Amino acid sequence: MVIEMFKTNLNRRLLMLSVSAVVSLGIGVHAAGLQITSSAFAPGGAIPAKYTCDGSGTSPPLAFSSIPARTQSLVLIMDDPDVPKNLVPSGVFDHWLIWDLPADSKGFAEGAGKGGINGMGQQGYMGPCPPDREHRYFFKLYALDNKLTGAKISNKQDLETAMQGHVIEKAELIGRYEKSAK
Repeated sequence: MVIEMFKTNLNRRLLMLSVSAVVSLGIGVHAAGLQITSSAFAPGGAIPAKYTCDGSGTSPPLAFSSIPARTQSLVLIMDDPDVPKNLVPSGVFDHWLIWDLPADSKGFAEGAGKGGINGMGQQGYMGPCPPDREHRYFFKLYALDNKLTGAKISNKQDLETAMQGHVIEKAELIGRYEKSAK
């Protein structure tokens, strides 16, 4: 009996350790929930120059799928957490903040990034333009259980505050870009 209890406990611990290792390493786990993808670049891949300051700066195509049934609106945040702190004290630049997207949105066609705001206080998408080296660009999609209509939003902090307590699910797509040497 003691040996059986020991075996059961050992099996539970090994299972928890295995799951923990897989999750922390990011291997072999693919959630069936909310997803964001792009036909322009693979997850973790290089963002083509046409979507950056080295090209036309147009927004890349993005596809949204597996949106939860109780979603009332979607939010898209694109940011760069690799900015030198002497340029931006937080180290993060917001390239695109867009909210109150319809719950049935399938994403954006190439160049459709006209809505929302960016970290320069301008409207719409602002393409990658890293000043020093390769940067990572996070496209974060949130499914909310409400709409943010009427919320005063002028930056990411305002947006995240308005979203607080309303996020049903989140998906993320990461692209990389290094400015070309001229």
